[in-house]
Amino acid sequence: MQDKILMDNFQIHMVPCLSDNYGFILSDADGRTVISIDTPDENVIMDFLEKKGWGLSYILNTHHHHDHVGGNIALKRKWGCYIFCSTYDFENKRIPGADEAVKDGDNIQLGDFRIKVLDVPGHTLGHVAYYFPDQNRIFVGDTLFALGCGRLFEGTPAIMCQSLDKIKRLPDETLIYCAHEYTKSNLEFALEIEPGNEDLACRRAHVLAKREKGLPTVPTTIAEEKKTNPFLRSHSKLIRDTIGMNDSSNIEVFTEVRKRKDSF
Repeated sequence: MQDKILMDNFQIHMVPCLSDNYGFILSDADGRTVISIDTPDENVIMDFLEKKGWGLSYILNTHHHHDHVGGNIALKRKWGCYIFCSTYDFENKRIPGADEAVKDGDNIQLGDFRIKVLDVPGHTLGHVAYYFPDQNRIFVGDTLFALGCGRLFEGTPAIMCQSLDKIKRLPDETLIYCAHEYTKSNLEFALEIEPGNEDLACRRAHVLAKREKGLPTVPTTIAEEKKTNPFLRSHSKLIRDTIGMNDSSNIEVFTEVRKRKDSF
């Protein structure tokens, strides 16, 4: 299965990798500038690029976990691609083959593509997201998922909340490309933690229909997540009623929701 989105001089190819990862290959119309967002499986990415007759110009790594950087060295060896990663991961030598560090607010120009870097720690301390403002798209790695968010392996709830708020402030129409197909299991938890959310009930049918056909639920949108993702909805009275935390802060509610998801 492969998802392809074509726009003027901009292509996104979404390639399933490993058990539930997505690889994202971005290109201009003629394949002169080709970007891989993370490298979950070098063999799948190589096969895709060779069939297209393309090389690989750049890798943009979101964070250091192996299912996001495992193909870096093999791909760099084959095509000599230039690798970007967060300053934290670069300084701590956590990204194989990294060439350049980027940080929050940096703007990268790769061919015709303008990319803004957002620091979004929480899942890991060195996590970044890559926002393409001209195309209204953001690649968020494991910080935000459709109907979910990443586990807090290195960050605190407060750090993750800041990161999610940063993403949430982007325009509602922004398309979110997350790195895993976790939506169906996230949906089950969301329905339990926020019963009575009519937007979530409507989304349920859409998600289940896609998964029954083997179709991806990625991308999603900022608007959709704000209406249905419990990790962006600590203010929700429905969630607060469910967990008995009506007088708690948003961070306290988020912390409890994340704890419950971890053991769901």
